[in-house]
Amino acid sequence: MTDTRIQIFLIGRYTSISDKESPCPYDQVICSCGELAQATNWDGCEGSGSIFKQTVVENKTPFRETIVAYNANIVHSEECDVIFRLKGILEFACQLDNPNGAQSQGTISKSFQGLQYKVSSKNIVLTVCNSPVLIWPNTGFQSNVESLTKASSCGDILQYIELDDSGTKKSSKKKDKKKSGPTVVNMKLLFEVTEPAGNEAPSLIRVSTQQHCVKMPLPLDCVLSVTTDESLATVCTGLVEALNKQLADMEEVVLRYRKGSSFLVPQPFHFQLPEPAGFTTVIYPAGVPDSQLQDAREDLHKRFKLPSDRPYLRRANAFHFPDAAYKDGYLRNPHIHLNPPNIEDAKLYLVQGVYSYHHYMQDRVDDDGWGCAYRSLQTICSWFQQQGYVETAVPTHTQIQQALVDVGDKEPRFVGSRQWIGSIEVQAVLNQLLGVTSKIMFVSQGSELTTKGRELANHFLTEGTPVMIGGGVLAHTILGVAWSENTGQIRFLILDPHYTGGEDLQTITDKGWCGWKGPEFWDQNAYYNLCLPQRPKTI
Repeated sequence: MTDTRIQIFLIGRYTSISDKESPCPYDQVICSCGELAQATNWDGCEGSGSIFKQTVVENKTPFRETIVAYNANIVHSEECDVIFRLKGILEFACQLDNPNGAQSQGTISKSFQGLQYKVSSKNIVLTVCNSPVLIWPNTGFQSNVESLTKASSCGDILQYIELDDSGTKKSSKKKDKKKSGPTVVNMKLLFEVTEPAGNEAPSLIRVSTQQHCVKMPLPLDCVLSVTTDESLATVCTGLVEALNKQLADMEEVVLRYRKGSSFLVPQPFHFQLPEPAGFTTVIYPAGVPDSQLQDAREDLHKRFKLPSDRPYLRRANAFHFPDAAYKDGYLRNPHIHLNPPNIEDAKLYLVQGVYSYHHYMQDRVDDDGWGCAYRSLQTICSWFQQQGYVETAVPTHTQIQQALVDVGDKEPRFVGSRQWIGSIEVQAVLNQLLGVTSKIMFVSQGSELTTKGRELANHFLTEGTPVMIGGGVLAHTILGVAWSENTGQIRFLILDPHYTGGEDLQTITDKGWCGWKGPEFWDQNAYYNLCLPQRPKTI
């Protein structure tokens, strides 16, 4: 009996290595951040991608080229209960007699066809992460778990997935306020690497001409969203089709935009677009910033009939899978875990997109008692960053202070101080550092805020940005309003920067650090300035 072994392809992003470590089996990889990387394990590099240095076999002459390319395909557009995500790496390899010759295109296509044949073969195996389940999708659906058959539904597979290191599903003591998203089933791409031996004798071929050897890993990442009653056989068939489609897209990118033997790694990104486009995968070139992909996005906006005044398809807009943690440690969108207030005839007008919750005592900065407006500003900056409008990092307290000095609003001694700032300063910093303009709304006393429901509702409906409000000695961030046009009743969704604890979602929501507040929340006699940032008109 032939011993069957499984070859596991590592998945993720590139991990940087030093020059002293073992050589990369795919030649050298240069990440966009400038670090060397080992192509077989790419989990930690923060660069946006990788550029490969291809080498001539005989004289080892290096080549490197940055190429702009994109492609896209629709994954699914319906509401779903389960997202199946299949990731893996296939090695692309070919030898080019003349990289600029007419025959090189055929050679590259032949290599991609070989990869498509591989994922369509009986040797492909799908493993469900954190479970013992193995599935052979191209053999009429076979599994190592007897109870899982081609007639089994997607929901049946969830019982085999362990959610923590102890091997049991997690039990949460936290109060569920709102469902945060669909269940994600992560899968890895594997292959059987041994087959029954044939009777053929090996053939040896000696090539005496100089050839360019091109090798690079292709980071496959396919997604299929389904309802729990969909059959596993249908899902596996759909994932294999998605693998073939993604390889075809990557081939098109390589063929169209390569230069000689220089290739740029095509990277898949998933986006949740407005209906009817829905869940969509776009392939962008690694190492090319969004600022250089304007033409590609314009084409995609036309294809998917998206508005031409705001970004939907920048890398920062990529779908964040519910089971994936953010590496920077900040909480995102804590308000989505809240239930709306009970106001008759009221409609919700909320911040659009993703922001990070910035508050006192973060980043090893003790700003308790003076930094609330700084933190509100950082939350606003994080919104513009995570919507793809800017690629700069969220500014520190010192950078905020320096920006105010640079525009002439403050004296140089202001930098490094513990002085407060207000809405007018927030407006100035947004313009100086991000190029974002803002409107200022003024109320002479807090009791007047109940009359601003229409203006605030219109802001969140059209602009959708967080609003900084300062009055008296306090600053807060308004994330939305619940407002009744008929009765005038209003509640304010407040993100409080005065919180000094850790990133505990339950504490933040249960204790009201992020929560709905009534008009009595405001100092009725203090005047307030509100900074309403405006979206840049760009994609």
